[in-house]
Amino acid sequence: MSKFVSLIVDPAILARARRSEPKALEILYKTFGAPVLTLAIRILQRRDLADEVLQDTFVEVIRHIGNFRGDAPIGAWIRSIAVNKCFMHLRSGWHRYGRALEDAPEPEQACAAPGVLAGQDLAAAFAELKPMSRSVVWLHDVEGYTHDEIAQLMGKTKSFSKSQLARAHERLRGLLESEVVMKPCMQASKSC
Repeated sequence: MSKFVSLIVDPAILARARRSEPKALEILYKTFGAPVLTLAIRILQRRDLADEVLQDTFVEVIRHIGNFRGDAPIGAWIRSIAVNKCFMHLRSGWHRYGRALEDAPEPEQACAAPGVLAGQDLAAAFAELKPMSRSVVWLHDVEGYTHDEIAQLMGKTKSFSKSQLARAHERLRGLLESEVVMKPCMQASKSC
């Protein structure tokens, strides 16, 4: 479930934020900063780009909070800004082909490290997905977006969203099943 949905902001704080009061804007940042960063890391798979999305999101929040009508919860509004910023990065040729130095590929290893937790297996498998598939999975399964909403965000069709999700789930199952097969090998002999 999306962290954004469960976060509540006092209406008085929101009113003060609309008047651009620094303390109220700080409270919004402290409330929604971590969920924005988590969303961006999961979609972009790079901390440096996620940090940019976090900054860009809150610059936009600060610039446009006065225009926020309150038709939806503030968290939903901030989440939509963050998602749009993530997609801007995914569509950008500059960011798509750029690579942080710490992200340089390392030599492949035949086996995963002993004692890897299931959550780490899932995170590793999730990172193996293509950016578009990873985005659809995160938005649908974690953030709770519908296929119609995802299609609208991506400028694609509803069937595109559904097929990306189905293929991504199939890929994740395959990756996770191969991990299950690899681990007994490691337990039987200390190396593969």
